[in-house]
Amino acid sequence: MRRVITLGILIIINFILQSTVFGFHNISGITPNLMLILTMSFGLMRGRKEGLLVGFFCGFLADCMFSTVLGPYMFVYMIIGYMNGFFHKNYMIEDALLPLIIIVLDEFIFNITIYIIFFFLNNRLNFGDYLGNIILPETLSTALLTIIIYKLYVVINKWLKNKAKGKESI
Repeated sequence: MRRVITLGILIIINFILQSTVFGFHNISGITPNLMLILTMSFGLMRGRKEGLLVGFFCGFLADCMFSTVLGPYMFVYMIIGYMNGFFHKNYMIEDALLPLIIIVLDEFIFNITIYIIFFFLNNRLNFGDYLGNIILPETLSTALLTIIIYKLYVVINKWLKNKAKGKESI
């Protein structure tokens, strides 16, 4: 129960920070994707199921606030969280290079999918502009922020695991 409440609080905090603080203090309209960092982190640290669930709730909030239909962001976040869960078994939690590589790939996949759903299907075919002005700067800002935030999520994850072990031993 503690894990569910903690994840709920983290999702809400990340959503608020992404849509307010980073939304107002952005550079050229580019904001780091905190929800993607959260989805990637918990998919990587806890596995496919947890990555899928965190992705569902992150995507649900994004769809409710930023989309005209319910589903596109939810689908993308869920797929990314689930796919990151495949690395769970082959990964040392203190390693910082793998999350950095994965977040760059996740951000690229996320933005390409969003481009296809919201732009390409609406006959806006200027992918070069989208790549240069949105995808690359957002990927860079998200990757730089991942270095800091991921370490915080590792500490939170260890705390949750220790609390769960302590509860089991009683």
